[in-house]
Amino acid sequence: MGASLKLISNGISSEYRDMIPQKLTLKNFLSYRDASLDFSGLHTACICGPNGAGKSSLLEAIAWSIWGHSRAGTEDDLIQIGETQMRVDFIFISHGNLYRVIRTRRRGQSGTLDFQIAPLEPDKKAEQIKFTALSQGGVRSTQQKILEHLRLDYDTFINSAYLRQGKADEFMLKRPSDRKEVLGSLLKLDEYDTLVEKAKDISKEYKFKIEQLEQTLTIGELETQKLPEIVAQMTQLEATLGKLQKQQESEQKQLQAYREQQQYRQTCEQLLEGQRQQYHGIKQECDRLQQEIIVTQTQLQQLDCIRQQQEEINAGIVEFQTLQATEETMSLQFQTHQKIQQQLRELQQQQQDKIHQLQRDKDTIETRLESLHKQEQEYQKVLVEQPEVEAGMAQLFQARLRLNELDKLQIEVTPILQEHQRIQGEIDRAQARLSARFDELYTSMHKMQNRLENNRPKLEQELQNLHQTIEEIEKKRTYQNRVTAKGQSRHNHLEKLAHQQQEYESKLAELDKKMEMLGRSFSEENRGDSAPVCPLCDRPLDEHHWNLVMGKHQNQQQEIRDRLWIIREDLARSEQEIAALRVEYTTLQRQISNYEELREQRGQLQARLEGFGSDELQLQQWGDEASQIERSLSDGSHSATLYQQLQQLDLQLQELDYNEQSHALARNEEKRWRWAEMKQIQIRDSQQKLGQLQADKPPMVAQLQSALDQIIYLQTASELQQRIIQLKKQLNESGYNLEDHNQVRVRLREAQQWVRKAEQLKVAESQYPQIQQRLTELRQLNQVRSQDLSGVKSQILLLTKQLEDTPNPRLYISNLEGKIKQQRQQLDQYLSQLGKLQQQRIHLENLSQQQSQQKQELSEYRHQALIYKELAQAFGKNGIQALMIENVLPQLEAETNQILARLSANQLHVQFVTQRSGRSGSAKRKKAKLIDTLDILIADARGTRPYETYSGGEAFRINFAIRLALAKLLAQRAGCALQMLIIDEGFGTQDAEGCDRLIAAINAIAPDFSCILAVTHIPHLKEAFQAKIEVTKTATGSQLHLSV
Repeated sequence: MGASLKLISNGISSEYRDMIPQKLTLKNFLSYRDASLDFSGLHTACICGPNGAGKSSLLEAIAWSIWGHSRAGTEDDLIQIGETQMRVDFIFISHGNLYRVIRTRRRGQSGTLDFQIAPLEPDKKAEQIKFTALSQGGVRSTQQKILEHLRLDYDTFINSAYLRQGKADEFMLKRPSDRKEVLGSLLKLDEYDTLVEKAKDISKEYKFKIEQLEQTLTIGELETQKLPEIVAQMTQLEATLGKLQKQQESEQKQLQAYREQQQYRQTCEQLLEGQRQQYHGIKQECDRLQQEIIVTQTQLQQLDCIRQQQEEINAGIVEFQTLQATEETMSLQFQTHQKIQQQLRELQQQQQDKIHQLQRDKDTIETRLESLHKQEQEYQKVLVEQPEVEAGMAQLFQARLRLNELDKLQIEVTPILQEHQRIQGEIDRAQARLSARFDELYTSMHKMQNRLENNRPKLEQELQNLHQTIEEIEKKRTYQNRVTAKGQSRHNHLEKLAHQQQEYESKLAELDKKMEMLGRSFSEENRGDSAPVCPLCDRPLDEHHWNLVMGKHQNQQQEIRDRLWIIREDLARSEQEIAALRVEYTTLQRQISNYEELREQRGQLQARLEGFGSDELQLQQWGDEASQIERSLSDGSHSATLYQQLQQLDLQLQELDYNEQSHALARNEEKRWRWAEMKQIQIRDSQQKLGQLQADKPPMVAQLQSALDQIIYLQTASELQQRIIQLKKQLNESGYNLEDHNQVRVRLREAQQWVRKAEQLKVAESQYPQIQQRLTELRQLNQVRSQDLSGVKSQILLLTKQLEDTPNPRLYISNLEGKIKQQRQQLDQYLSQLGKLQQQRIHLENLSQQQSQQKQELSEYRHQALIYKELAQAFGKNGIQALMIENVLPQLEAETNQILARLSANQLHVQFVTQRSGRSGSAKRKKAKLIDTLDILIADARGTRPYETYSGGEAFRINFAIRLALAKLLAQRAGCALQMLIIDEGFGTQDAEGCDRLIAAINAIAPDFSCILAVTHIPHLKEAFQAKIEVTKTATGSQLHLSV
């Protein structure tokens, strides 16, 4: 049966009533598909039905709708199978208001929660009441709103108003030593355990702070003792610094003098370098001017030479002009001469073209006449054979008569010959088939005989060898399986080692990170006024504790490294073993790779050996068939009918007297005289063509003569010939000579040089004065730059002498700078030491001031540590918790006995005992030690005895009384009256009288409650209630029926 739950109100005063149900509506909740229950007017009712019908589920829905808690593992398990969502709508009265809670959930998704309130109006029906929404933004905030209004949580509900299946005797069945813990849990005394832990933690923190302050004060006192020594060191350092500073000032002045001397030398060197560069520049300019003077003088001489040739140039110009006029005249004559020659060439070309055309016509006619002459001779030769051809035609006529007679006879003989050839062919083919079959049988028999003699022993030996090879491979396959299993085992071990290695490496990295944080924190903060803070726990950490923590971490680090080293060695060894196994496996795999192939070969060999028996049978059959074919070929029995038909055809051919040879001779004779017929056709054709040829010959002779006459006319008396003669005459009369013209051209080209020289003379006349002026200017400028060169040279000599007179102080400067630098480093070192000493003095002075404050803090920390230590003891099991239990037990005992008196007719009485004497180990001890416990003693008519000795019915009444009393006690402690009671406990252990008394007890306590619901399946108990809520389970789900 179900667990024990009680629903009580968290009301502030008893005038507010606890949660009283009004209406419950279910949809797809557990076994309920669609159900509704109206609690209005119900005071004491029974929820009845068979086991598994859903009685407890009905009450589970109330708890789930308000608090979202249930016995199911997940909320999806509450949804009816086959459905996707569920909904519970619960209306109840609490604290003088009417509340409504609607909770829904869709499978695989989050649910929704709706909380509403309405004023309590008893005259109105539920449908007429208007609720106001109190829901917040989400399910969690709305749930908190419900708890604020009801002031009742789920734990209080299950420990007060709801006595659920199997939980009523939980308190009683515990051992006496554990009952106090259960009672404390029901009274929510475990909250004091939390306070104990908090008080202990705070006390530990104060103890840690006390230890830190004590260490800090000790260290501070040791440090403040160093103050006089630090002041003395500061005085000595200040005196040393004064001496060093004076020495450095003197050396700085000397260094400044050397630097001024070096600056003077650098200035002189710069001036000397500038004068040298200027000297080189002027020197290069003087050299350039001297070169330019030479070039200008040369140009002036060349111009003067050209001016002296003026008369010769003028005479050459006159000659050039004369030759130029002569050449122009001869060029005109050349053009006329060329024009006449062009016309002459054109006329001569026309004459030659016409003569050539006539010559080609003449050649064509001559060729045709010659061809006609040859044809005429050939035709004459053919006509000479005419008598012989006529005689041949007579012989051809006689031969054709004989051939016609033989052709007619052949027509009669041909069918007989064809039949004779057909029969002879069939006989030949039959003989050929039998001969081929005989040869085939002989060859096959010979091959099979050789194969049987040669292959059978060989195959048997091969099969035996193959058997041995396969047996060896099968042994290797078995060994390979063992290697595989071993490799798999090593792989699993390797994975396990790798996992362990990864875990240790993670731990090592975490330790490294912690050590790095500790080191960084200590190095950054140990220079401050207070101890550094641990980065792992945020507590003060002095050097001693820092060393302890670092040492512990280093030991853990070394231990992990040692384990990692062992694991890595094992990993390497395992990997080597796996590699060796892999090589061995590969070798075996290669050796057995042909296993299936060998098995297939063995099957083939066995089949071949089995086939040798059929081969011997086949060999015998072939021998019988060959003997029969040989007899048939020798006696001709294979074609006896065909031989008879062939003899009959031979007799018919003899009767016709047809000879194929005579027929062939007649055909040859006809062919032999067939030439005469062809010759006769040629003679007729030659006679016709000869007549045509003799008619075409005279016109062609006339055309040939006409062509010869035209050629002679063109060459002698034609108009074209006359014009050619006239043009030749004009050429002779023109007087133009090409050689004279060429000589004039040559002389004209030679005279062109005088034109160029005339132009040079003109340029020389214009440039001569300018170049002469330029030469004068260059000579003057060269003189000036030579004087400047002398001045610069004097400056160079002067600066060189000044540098020689001033020594170089670079070495002295370098030595002084090194010495000053060394002194500066020493001075900086002293200043740094002085600064550190000043900081130490300030730190010690501040530390002295802080010590007084720290002493006050230390006193306060000790006081607070003592307070929280006492609080931890006060909140402990032997403190407030024990006191509260001692105060509650009398009240619980009184309420239990009051209820139990009703259930047992004043036959049973309960007593709670919290202490008992322990067993003494020595008889001399006068007083035994008391032990904390919670024994339950039951007094009846026979006396007082422990709870565990009572029967089931009596134990149930005792359990029920204690549980109900405890529920009332919890409700009173919560500040409210218990107005609703749900009893979901098993009554099967009660006999009829016990059930009657239980019903009487329920009726007796009924006035104390507004609503009592009892869950049972016992018919006798069911009939004791006037109001019944019957639960039945159907195919569509659980159904509710209310009867009042």
